[in-house]
Amino acid sequence: MKERQGNSFFVYLGMLMVTLYILAPIVWIVMMSFKSRIDVVSVPPKIIFTPTLDNYLALFGLGKVGLLSGTAFLSYFKNSLILSLGSVSLSLLLGMPAAYAIARLRFAARDSLAFTYLTFRFVPEVTIILPLYVVYQKLHLYNTYLGLILVYQLISLPLLIWMMRSYFEEIPVAIEQAARTDGYSWFRSFFKLVLPLAAPGIAATLVLAFIFCWNNFSFGLMLGGHSTQPVTVGLLSFMGTNEVQWGLMAAATVIAIVPEMVLALAVQRYMIRGLTFGAVK
Repeated sequence: MKERQGNSFFVYLGMLMVTLYILAPIVWIVMMSFKSRIDVVSVPPKIIFTPTLDNYLALFGLGKVGLLSGTAFLSYFKNSLILSLGSVSLSLLLGMPAAYAIARLRFAARDSLAFTYLTFRFVPEVTIILPLYVVYQKLHLYNTYLGLILVYQLISLPLLIWMMRSYFEEIPVAIEQAARTDGYSWFRSFFKLVLPLAAPGIAATLVLAFIFCWNNFSFGLMLGGHSTQPVTVGLLSFMGTNEVQWGLMAAATVIAIVPEMVLALAVQRYMIRGLTFGAVK
């Protein structure tokens, strides 16, 4: 018993150290966002300091803003919301039928097709940026919400199809067959039975797809202009030739991660179930 307790102590100690290692950068950024300009660049770094809200007030146009106006930051934030929500919505509209078809239909290239979708996530974004830039210029999709939402499908659509396929496969076909026997049409059995059963998996998938789209940097930088670039690109505006606004950048980073955290916490119950829904097969 003592040996088992000793092993448990080291396991929990290791887990604590890993947790601290992961959370340390986030805690440091939050602390930096409440520091004054002098405290941010002080050497050695100050752990104890007088907190201030100047950085957050500046982001919303209520104080001295430095290199970036509050209106500009809110515009970048709005662009991220439009692009992420639009991309996830389009991926759901296109990916859910595709995932259901791959899960239910039996044809020779079924597994190969599913893996092909997944390989789109393996391609480095840098390798396709330049061809896409040329194509977007010719099709007048450069610096448009539609163009960025379409290219974001390379991020969200393969993930959504691959994950939702496993969730649909976990739902017994007998349930749909019983519903069809009772007189349900295919559409009614799908929307009344299959979707509610797969809702936890769909919630987990949508949240992960939203986070990946929200955090994307390359596509927004190369294929978007000032009016459509997301907040991840907008953070670069705090970097000038003579100075970097570390406090403003930290405050903007904290605000930028709020939607992801709120969304994840709102559907946490569904995410935990959804991420383990297809684990045992």
